[in-house]
Formats: sequence, C-alpha cells, structure tokens
Amino acid sequence: GSGGFRKRKHDNFPHGQRREEKENINPPSAMMTCFKSFQLELDTRHDKYERLVKLSRDITIESKRTIFLLHRFTSAPNGEEILSESEVKLDAVRRKIKQVAQELIGEDMYQFHRAISPGLQEYVEAVSFQYFIKTRSLISVEEINKQLIFTAEDREETTNMTSNSHDQQPQTWSLKVTPVDYLLGVADLTGELMRLCISSVGNGDIDTPFELSQFLRQIYDGFTFIGNTGPYEVSKKLYTLKQSLAKVENACYTLKVRGSEIPKHMLADVFSTKTELIDQEEGLP
Repeated sequence: GSGGFRKRKHDNFPHGQRREEKENINPPSAMMTCFKSFQLELDTRHDKYERLVKLSRDITIESKRTIFLLHRFTSAPNGEEILSESEVKLDAVRRKIKQVAQELIGEDMYQFHRAISPGLQEYVEAVSFQYFIKTRSLISVEEINKQLIFTAEDREETTNMTSNSHDQQPQTWSLKVTPVDYLLGVADLTGELMRLCISSVGNGDIDTPFELSQFLRQIYDGFTFIGNTGPYEVSKKLYTLKQSLAKVENACYTLKVRGSEIPKHMLADVFSTKTELIDQEEGLP
C-alpha cells in the first residue's frame, strides 16, 4: 500500500541463511583476520581505560573526604584522632592506587596517564596536606612514591590464583607519581592551606597564619622559578596560587596591625569578608 516499506527480493530468505551464504562466497581473508585482531586489541585497551577512569574517580572522592577530615584538625579537641582516621582513609586510597598499578602491569603508564592523572593529583594534595599538619613542611615526590610500592603479599587477588600464574606475576611493582602531577597537587594544596589559615584564626590560633605565609611564599617562589618553561597546567594554576598567598598575607597584615582591636571570635568573619571582596575585585566566582 501507499506509505509502506518496499519489500526487497532477499527478504524471503532467513537472515542467518543469507549470512552463511555470504561467508561461503567470501571466506575471511588475511586482511580481515588482521583487522579483527586490531579490533580486539582496541576494545581491550578501551575497556582498561574506562576501568582506570572509574578508579581515578574513586581515588579523587576518597582523597577529598580525607582533606575535609583534616580541616577539622584545628577545631577538634584531640587532633591525634583526626590524624589517625586520616591515615586509615589514605590507606584505603592507596588500595585503590594498588588496583591501578595492577591494571598497568606490562603497560606503558603514559598511554593511560590522562585517565589516572586527576586522581593522582588529588592524592598528592591529600598526602601533602596531612604531611604539613604533622611536620610543617612539604613532602617530596620521592617520599610519596615510596608509599606506592606494593608487594605480592599485599594482593588479595592472589589468593584465588594458581601457583603457576602467581609465579608469572612480579613480586613487587609500583606506581610512580609524575613530576607534573606532583606540581599540580602541590598547587592545589595552597588553597587548602589558605582555608586552614582562616579556620586557625577563627579558633584563636594567631601563630599559624604567619607560618603559612612563609611556607606559601616559598612555594610561590619555587613555581615562579619554573616560570613558563613548565607544562601549561602548572603555569595556569600559578594565578590561583598567587591569590591564596595574597589572602594569607592579608590575614597576617590584619593580625599585625589591627589584631588587638578585633575580638578573636570575630577575626574569621573579618577575613572571610575580605576574602570575598578580593575575589569580587579579581572577578573570581
């Protein structure tokens, strides 16, 4: 009838029969076999990439939760409990990183670096924040990588594997944080230190802002030494680092000049208001 689909002459034959006849007429050539192997290799690589993206997302979430927990250090009655709980959370993050290391056994890490980079940056930020609270110093990339060396005894998956497959796996392996991921994580750390400065002042701690000011100044000097010779992402975060340093220095200036005039319980509100004014002048959201 009008408006209907036209019936093709091959529609009377079953679909499976047409496929078999086509395969009998055109047997798979060497080129088709080669392309099928390429398809299998690409599908395997894409599946691994998606698994790494999900693991990186989990690492980012758990690292952020650790950072939120560490911000309670200044107001908690017992700071050691906060540090102990943060260490437990970081161990859970490292177990996620261990799964990433297992996925990258025998692979070139830089082919999957874009998938795992956000999680590693957030992990560096969390670890360096905890390290600063403990030691008032900056953790090095070598110390971070020492914590990311895993042994065969750490793998829960090996309990279900045969002895032959266990012997084929390496006894130790590691996942190294690249220098770029380390720098980007340290740049994000400066924002958390700025928030730590404001919360410390609100709790009556007047010495911490001056320590943070000197510490952030040293980090800023190190980033300016890199300049435009580093990656684009590093130079882009230099502006945010500069804003965090300005806010901490402004807090120190207010404490030094007008600290005796403002009650301690109102200092945090004064700094928060000035911080909002600085953001509005700079056009930040």
